[in-house]
Amino acid sequence: MEIILKEDILGLGYKNDIVNVKPGYGRNYLIPTGKGVIASPMAKKILAENIKQQARKLEAIKLEAQKKGDALQGASVEIPVKVSANGVAYGSVGVTHVVEALKAQGFDIDRKIVTMRDVKKVGDFVALVHFHKEVVVEIPVKVIAENAEELAAEARARKAELQAKKDAAKAAENGINEEAEAEDEKEALEEMGVADKEA
Repeated sequence: MEIILKEDILGLGYKNDIVNVKPGYGRNYLIPTGKGVIASPMAKKILAENIKQQARKLEAIKLEAQKKGDALQGASVEIPVKVSANGVAYGSVGVTHVVEALKAQGFDIDRKIVTMRDVKKVGDFVALVHFHKEVVVEIPVKVIAENAEELAAEARARKAELQAKKDAAKAAENGINEEAEAEDEKEALEEMGVADKEA
């Protein structure tokens, strides 16, 4: 089913795009909510005429989007999260976290124009800000461990504990070996004593 979009819908298309959608999605969601209309031949003619008339306006919208995009170039965000010992985050980092981090830097971005997969571990990721269909800005997102010092201390404690266990096992093994050696020596002396007596 062909639909003319009346507004930008992330993942589907932008305002005035003609898109193919499943009939149920078009009839039950896009058309009733006013987000799209059926792309009949008449609707397509009206769209073409409107696009001609709006060319200057659309150029101005694109220029405005370009300005916003240029202002955001070079921006990056760092999001601290609590993580488990194996580096997995408690909860996930998503668009809302990125928008809040950008807001803290003075960028007022509508969360509806930002896309990013939810992240559940520390590392480097990318969020996309869609100002216009031709103006998309990549924002580097660094997810860091908020409790890194705590985790490092835990790791050091575990390492020390393991080392202590290894040392104890080694000492016990050495003790057993020493006992065995002493026993062997005693037996050897007894045998020699017996041999001496016989001689």
